[in-house]
Amino acid sequence: QVQLVDAGGGLVQPGGSLRLSCAASGFTFSSHAMSWYRQAPGKERELAAVISGSGGSTNYADSVKGRFTISRDNAKNTVYLQMNSLKPEDTAMYYCNVDVLDSHGRAQGYWGQGTQVTVSS
Repeated sequence: QVQLVDAGGGLVQPGGSLRLSCAASGFTFSSHAMSWYRQAPGKERELAAVISGSGGSTNYADSVKGRFTISRDNAKNTVYLQMNSLKPEDTAMYYCNVDVLDSHGRAQGYWGQGTQVTVSS
């Protein structure tokens, strides 16, 4: 079965950096785009970054562009989110996501358990 395990969150001061990781299993990792979403308290979950299966294409929310970098290691079935120049407004639970087709050809969304990022002095 599909499993996503998020890790790497923590408490960091404004301007600091963190690297999140998401270890994936149960599907052909290199054939699937992977995404990082985040959800701040009282707000809807939003897409932060997405990377293609090969890693050759990435896309970012305007709010993180230029500060966050999504990458992947297909040999390790892991996707990363490098977060630099962190701001208090980046405080959120961060979730890894993948859409995988089931046996009927329907896309099923899977989520990691989330990792908390808190940016505060």
